[in-house]
Amino acid sequence: MPSFLDQQHLLSFLMSGVRLCAWLLLLALIFLPLERLFGLHTQKFFRKALAQDLGYYFINGLVPGLLLAVPLSLVALGAHAIVPYRLQAAVAEWPLWRRILAGLVVGEIGFYWGHRWTHEIPFLWRFHSIHHSPEHLYFLISSRAHPLDNVFIKLCGLIPAYILGVADPLTPSGSLVPVLIVLVATAWGFFIHSNLRWRLGPLEWVISTPAFHHWHHTLSEHRDRNYASMLPWIDRIFGTYYLPRKQWPPAYGIEAKLPGSLREQLVYPLRPPPRGGVPEPFAADR
Repeated sequence: MPSFLDQQHLLSFLMSGVRLCAWLLLLALIFLPLERLFGLHTQKFFRKALAQDLGYYFINGLVPGLLLAVPLSLVALGAHAIVPYRLQAAVAEWPLWRRILAGLVVGEIGFYWGHRWTHEIPFLWRFHSIHHSPEHLYFLISSRAHPLDNVFIKLCGLIPAYILGVADPLTPSGSLVPVLIVLVATAWGFFIHSNLRWRLGPLEWVISTPAFHHWHHTLSEHRDRNYASMLPWIDRIFGTYYLPRKQWPPAYGIEAKLPGSLREQLVYPLRPPPRGGVPEPFAADR
C-alpha cells in the first residue's frame, strides 16, 4: 500500500474530517441564530447552493494545509539563510504575546497584498472570482473559494511572519504563531462574511466588520476595496478603504457566468483563457 494510504495517514485524514464536522456544527450553532435574529437580508439557509458551499468548506479545510507544507518549509529555510542572525535573535527574545501580535499585523499586511493581487492580476482573478460569484452572503461564503486561491493568499500572509522571525517551525513557540495567524484569520473570516447588520461604531476604524467586507463583495465599482481581513486601517494606509456610514451594497456577485458544478468550477481557472488572453470573469467585471 502506498505510504500516503497507510493506516496512520488514513486515520489522520479521518480525524481531520471529524474536526471539520465539529467546527461546522459550532459555526452553525453560533451564526444561524444570529443571522436569523439580526440578519441584514432575509434569506433561506437551506437552498440549492448549500451543498456546493459545504463542498468548498471541506475541500478548503483539508487541501490547503497539505499544499502549504512544502512552500512554507522552503520559506522558513530561506528566511534562516537570508535574514541577519542578529534580527532573528532579537525577535526570539520577545515575549510570546509580542511575537503573536507582530505576527498578526505583518501577516495581515501580507494577506492584504496577496488578496489585492488576486483582483489586479487577471490570472489570479480567475481563481478568486469563484469566491466573489455568490449573490448572497452568509457565514459559509468565507470558505467558498478555489483551494489554490486559498493557498496563495494564506502563503502571502505567512511569508512576512517567517521573514521577520516571529514564526519559526524550528522552535515550539515559533511554530505556534503561524497556526494562530491562520486560526484567527479563518475564524474572523466567517464573521465578516456573515449576513449580520451589526455596526461597531468607532471600533470599525480598528477591526473589520461585516459592513466593511460586504462592500468588498459588492457588484458595483467598489469591489476593489477593503482587502484586509481584520485590520481595516491597512486599507486606509494603502488608499483602498471604503465604508459609508448608513449604506450597504445593493447587490453582490460578479457579472460573469461561472460553471455551475463544483467540479467544473475547480477546473475552470486552470483552462486556457479565451482568444485575446483576457479571462472571462475579469473582462466581464471590468
